[in-house]
Amino acid sequence: MNLTYQGLLTFVVLAIATLLFSVSLDRWWRERSYDLDGKTVLLTGGSRGLGLVMARQLVQSGARVALCARDEDELERAQTELKQGEVLAVTCDVTDQTQVEQMVQQVKDRFGSIDILINNAGTDIVGPLDSLTMQDYDDTMKLHFWAPLYTSYAVLPEMRQRKAGRIVNISSIGGKIVSPHMVAYCASKFALTGLSEGMQTELASTGIAVTTVCPGFIHTGVVDHAIVKGQNRKEFAWFSISDSLPLLSASAEEVAQRTIKALKRGDAEVIVPFPAWLSAKFAGLFPGLTANLLSLTNRLLPKSGGMGQERAFGRDSHSSWAPSWLTALSNRAAQRNNEVPVAEPKSNTTVKLLEHEQHSSPTEAKQPSAEVTQSEVTQLPEGSTVNGTSLTEQVQVGTSSAELSP
Repeated sequence: MNLTYQGLLTFVVLAIATLLFSVSLDRWWRERSYDLDGKTVLLTGGSRGLGLVMARQLVQSGARVALCARDEDELERAQTELKQGEVLAVTCDVTDQTQVEQMVQQVKDRFGSIDILINNAGTDIVGPLDSLTMQDYDDTMKLHFWAPLYTSYAVLPEMRQRKAGRIVNISSIGGKIVSPHMVAYCASKFALTGLSEGMQTELASTGIAVTTVCPGFIHTGVVDHAIVKGQNRKEFAWFSISDSLPLLSASAEEVAQRTIKALKRGDAEVIVPFPAWLSAKFAGLFPGLTANLLSLTNRLLPKSGGMGQERAFGRDSHSSWAPSWLTALSNRAAQRNNEVPVAEPKSNTTVKLLEHEQHSSPTEAKQPSAEVTQSEVTQLPEGSTVNGTSLTEQVQVGTSSAELSP
């Protein structure tokens, strides 16, 4: 009887070890078999933060990278840093479908077919539920749901024809678990997660792999660009400190590396770092307990009041708590990743190739015009503003807004 039990135990252990080895070998092979050298990557929100870090790693792998963002100065700085590679920089408001189509055509004129699309553009909005307006929900949905939908539909026809392609959607752990004081953000990220998972299901048979990336807190230095409401200094303090916690947050370099490996393998989902992965699994197993714990967390966060429904930048919400030594990781990342200075946004955007790229890029069969004028720029309804500027106008899409976790 003892021999039979020991034999069964040995068989189970060997079976598990064989399974783990097979999975690891498969992951290794899929990653090695997809070469980024010469591939064309369209990266939205690529001028700073996580987007810029991914661009660095993609260029080092030999990819041709097209960066898209609203802020021309940020794009120029990013392009200058990446000048050792084939880099195209295009200003574009990705919440405007017409501009997205024009921008995609510019990239195709320069590089040909787009092999990989990374939807990374995003923003953060922090504040209690009663400080949020309908405009807040509308703005975050435009950037986190509609923008990735526009870009995906713009590149899908050619990917379908080739029966090959990669789409990566940078969502958030906030698209898996709702964080208190981040309701508008999380609602839009849940929508993106659902869109991404649905696309992965339907496009897998066509040779197109769709990867959903759900990071937790990332110290990219993005916090000064965040929109803060209510008691803005207190809200900014907890948000920016959480963004820099050594054990609970991850570096932008780590998240970028994990994301690029996942796109090469064609993985369906990546959740990083480990605490974020663990929290997602825990919430799936114990949804009621998770809701109770988050309700307790909400009681520790700042109460309503302060600015109410008005908006402030993170940079205008500093206090003795943040920035401080508690936010050191985020402070250093801001310097590395083109997050400073926080510039006032422009009221509109046109699709335009930056002059530096036009003169320095390798020759191609087609040369695009310097600028495509957008006659109808999306205008927001009158409502919430930051120094007279709405959220969609002020969004600096050079960073992912995935840097948060309950």
